[in-house]
Amino acid sequence: SGIADDKAIYAYVPEIIRYYMSEDAILSNVPTYVCSKPEDCDYVLSHLDELVVKPTNESGGYGILMGPMASQAERDECAAAIRDNPRNYIAQPMLQLSTVPTMVQGELCPRHVDLRPFVLCGKDIFVMPGGLTRVALREGSMVVNSSQGGGSKDTWVLRYDEKDSAQEDLTAVSGTV
Repeated sequence: SGIADDKAIYAYVPEIIRYYMSEDAILSNVPTYVCSKPEDCDYVLSHLDELVVKPTNESGGYGILMGPMASQAERDECAAAIRDNPRNYIAQPMLQLSTVPTMVQGELCPRHVDLRPFVLCGKDIFVMPGGLTRVALREGSMVVNSSQGGGSKDTWVLRYDEKDSAQEDLTAVSGTV
C-alpha cells in the first residue's frame, strides 16, 4: 500500500537507488513514461501502438492496454482516459517474454513467462537459487497475472556438475498452480 504500489515510482527507481545506495543500479530499469509529465504524455499518446499502458493505482493486471495487441478503438479509449487524467497512467515498451515448456491439458506447450527471483536481506544478502515463475496459460498471451488468467510455477536451479552431467539425464516436470 502507499507509495510502493504506485507504478509511477518505476521511473524514479534508478534515482532512488543512486540516492540511498550512493551507486548506480546494476541492472537497467525498463524505460517508464510518466503521463503526468507533458513530454512523456505526448510520447505515449503518439506511440500507443508500441507501448504497454498501466494505471498507476491498479494491481493484478487490471486496466492494462497492450498497445501492439489492442484494436484502434481500444487505443482511442485509452488515449481519452490518459488525456482526462494523465496522473493515473504510465507506459513502458512492450517486452518480449521468454517461453518455457508448460503442461497444458496433458501436453507440453510453449507459454510466455516472467521470473520473480527471491532476494533475502539481513546481515548478508542472499539470492535464492530459484523463484516464482508467472506463466501466461493462454496460447499467445503475454498476460502472466493470476488475476487475469495466468498461473505460476516453481522455478528450480539445478546444480551443474561437469563430472555428472554426461551420466545423468535430468528431466523436470512442472505443472501450473
